[in-house]
Amino acid sequence: MSGNKSAMKRVRTDAEKHLRNKARKATLKTLEKNFRTAVEAKDQEKAAGLGKTCFSKLDKAAKVGTIPKNKASNKKSQISKLLKSLEG
Repeated sequence: MSGNKSAMKRVRTDAEKHLRNKARKATLKTLEKNFRTAVEAKDQEKAAGLGKTCFSKLDKAAKVGTIPKNKASNKKSQISKLLKSLEG
């Protein structure tokens, strides 16, 4: 690795970005797990609330580049499908 000023700054900013992305992904996984638990328990109100939260967090993660847009879209589709299964 080069020892110049811009390279050192790049290393620092990449490390910060990595931590931010890691935290965001962990939050997404936790929300999805809680959502799926609510669906298994047939708790429609809790699942609907968590589903809405998941949607917004997925959109934000895709917008800032933490996850690809298509992955967010696929996850949202899965969540919608599970929510529909609770209604019917």
